[in-house]
Amino acid sequence: MSHTSHSETMKNKADAEKLVREVLERVADKWTLVVIDTLEGQDVMRFTELRRRIDGISQKMLTKTLRDMERDGLVTRHVHPVIPPHVDYKLTPLGESLGEAVCSVWKWVDRHSNDVAKARRAFEARKS
Repeated sequence: MSHTSHSETMKNKADAEKLVREVLERVADKWTLVVIDTLEGQDVMRFTELRRRIDGISQKMLTKTLRDMERDGLVTRHVHPVIPPHVDYKLTPLGESLGEAVCSVWKWVDRHSNDVAKARRAFEARKS
């Protein structure tokens, strides 16, 4: 019979909380959501095509974002052994489920963007 000590339980809880914070940071990163949105519904996509489709992202930032997403199991990376190398990315089922989970946020923004814009204008008017 397994018996977990109080200190092990606290460590497991601390590890779980740390992981939750890290995943929330990943989701809150604007590029992760844009990459998920761009890859959604695609079989695979080459790095160069991703970069072309994502307005405003640098090669360095796209590389970092994809590396972090691969580490978290959100995308798979396949390097074709050709010269120059071709690298393909694909959302994993985990990445697809994250896309579905944040879909409600996109819908909220779509429904309330006028309200937010109105609130911002009112705020700026009060500041003036």
